[in-house]
Amino acid sequence: MELHGALNDFKRSQGDPQRFPGERRSTTGLFSGLGERLVHVAPGGSIRDYSYPLSGLAGIERSRLGLEKDGDVHWFDADGDQRYVDDTAVVETTHAVGDSICVQYDLTIGRLHLTHVRIEDGGGADDDISLHACVGFAPDGRAGRVGQLWHGNAVEVHHDTEHDFLAASTELSVTGQVPERFTELLAAEPVDFPRSPTDDRYEEARLSPVAMSEIELTGSSPSTTVATLLSDGDRTDGLECVRTAVANHADGEAVLEAGREQARDRLPDPDSDVEGSLADLRTLALLRAPTGARMAGPEFDPFYRYSGGYGYTWFRDDAEIAGFLLEADRRLALGLEEWHAKSVRFYVETQRSDGTWPHRVWPHNGALAPGWAHGRVEDGDSEEYQADQTASVAAFLATYLRHVDADAEGVQEALAAAIDGLDDTLAADGLPGRVQNAWENMTGRFAHTAATFLEAYAAIARAPVDESLAARARERAATVYEALDELWVPERGIYAMRSDNGDVDDRLDGSTLALVGAHRAYDALEGVDDDRLDRLVSHVGTTLDGLYRNPDGPVEGLARFEGDPWRVREQDAPKIWTVTTAWGAHAAVELGDLLTANGREEADMFDERGRTLLALVGPSGVLRRPGGYLPEQVFDDGTPDSATPLGWPHAIRLATASSLEESASPALADDEDRAPLQD
Repeated sequence: MELHGALNDFKRSQGDPQRFPGERRSTTGLFSGLGERLVHVAPGGSIRDYSYPLSGLAGIERSRLGLEKDGDVHWFDADGDQRYVDDTAVVETTHAVGDSICVQYDLTIGRLHLTHVRIEDGGGADDDISLHACVGFAPDGRAGRVGQLWHGNAVEVHHDTEHDFLAASTELSVTGQVPERFTELLAAEPVDFPRSPTDDRYEEARLSPVAMSEIELTGSSPSTTVATLLSDGDRTDGLECVRTAVANHADGEAVLEAGREQARDRLPDPDSDVEGSLADLRTLALLRAPTGARMAGPEFDPFYRYSGGYGYTWFRDDAEIAGFLLEADRRLALGLEEWHAKSVRFYVETQRSDGTWPHRVWPHNGALAPGWAHGRVEDGDSEEYQADQTASVAAFLATYLRHVDADAEGVQEALAAAIDGLDDTLAADGLPGRVQNAWENMTGRFAHTAATFLEAYAAIARAPVDESLAARARERAATVYEALDELWVPERGIYAMRSDNGDVDDRLDGSTLALVGAHRAYDALEGVDDDRLDRLVSHVGTTLDGLYRNPDGPVEGLARFEGDPWRVREQDAPKIWTVTTAWGAHAAVELGDLLTANGREEADMFDERGRTLLALVGPSGVLRRPGGYLPEQVFDDGTPDSATPLGWPHAIRLATASSLEESASPALADDEDRAPLQD
């Protein structure tokens, strides 16, 4: 997002009780892209790239489409009807323009994006009608010092390394337009896009990131296909590619068939009765780079105005997603072998020499990304390190080694180094020392961090690793297990969120639900005693009750933690978070399984609580958005907010649903290859 776009949104959104001015929202619309590019298609048909994390290329910053009929341009309204075509990543948008019905198909393949537009009703071949496309590119993330090259039936917008191309299957005429002037940026009112045709500057059309094109619609149902291509390679190759693309996809059926072929190649074909599994997998595939790493969500706040950004790979989120996908795959045979293997390779290659993983990296190449918890990268001692990220990766790698490939290259070495990194953070009392928390907004000694350590140590102890390493991990797991008693708050019947310089912070915290998975892992290693089971029952029940919100509106679910003040705007209560709600469902189901394994009568109660929470994030759940997306947060009136879609809750949802499917299917439950990961 360039500054002019942020300032325009800032002007439009000021005073809105639920908008954060200056953001690049994706809370409406749908995405296409299962590779190096992620393209958002708004209900008004405009497309924009969220591709940089996946490819290192910026692409389209903004755009607008419309039809010219009888000399007047009718820009598409922002209320088009949208859906995915079947089980593909083809986005269909239907527009009403006067008495015409216009259907738009959008498909992203690699670095190429296809937009097919067809008039289906009310506009015949004899009408004087054309498509107008105003497309603002940002090659190399630049709005200035950008130029255009007009290649007859194609246009190229370039700065230095990145070259972006646009072509059409029918006749195309192009001119350029400079972005907003300084006086317009400083004015109180936002500037329309596109702007007025010209500022009467001779060089304007050539020194501009904005390409204004008029494109002929032909045929009995007038149509055209427009392609854009992002490139950092040879100009001649780029032109040939984009021209070939529009020639090969000139009609809508060719675009749809390309989408079906892409889905067969890039998306798993789950042979499963778990409803909504394809939608969850498609969402996770959209966020996945060719390296196998996933961005947390589409980047909606590139200026860090209200957050630290989202278009990066967090090792916590990514490893947790990887673990949940492995869990679901073992139960449902989803065919995700390549996904798992690529995750393993990415983690091995990005591990630091001290055995830890950094705060966050770029998904497309694993390079260090901007962050505020790179304490282990900086010289000197620092609390600004999220130790749970290292623990989450270690737990996944150990589980992969045990269940998938005991000889996976570099994994045993990575786990040996990871234990060194974990031990370096473990204090003498058996709990992790002062670090940042999972929500990244405070420091202290957290129950969640301790839970991830317990699970990581237990997973390594059970993995096919060197005997001395396994024994060391087993010893550490026992140490953390015993030390967790220090965080027990008997007055509330919960584990504290954290201790902070000796003070106990006893707020309810959704991240502490990770204690269930950690204890299930430890139960498979050493066993969990009855007193600890009593505490888990109390903790989980109290946490689910205390964080549950059912406001006067269409949504319900779990808040992030007690008293959470983030991004509430004028709302006087914490917002509902999809990741916490899904986490609560998974923890309740896991606790039910743990209690069943230990002959406890409370098991059925937690199984039912898990089902109730899971329904909220399920395919027909109140927290789902069009396209099956789960936003990170929602306001009490149901308005989605923040990163949309967020990958993490989709993976938790799928794993939890697979667990319930397994319990309902004796064939699955009796199959050792699909047994629960920790059993």
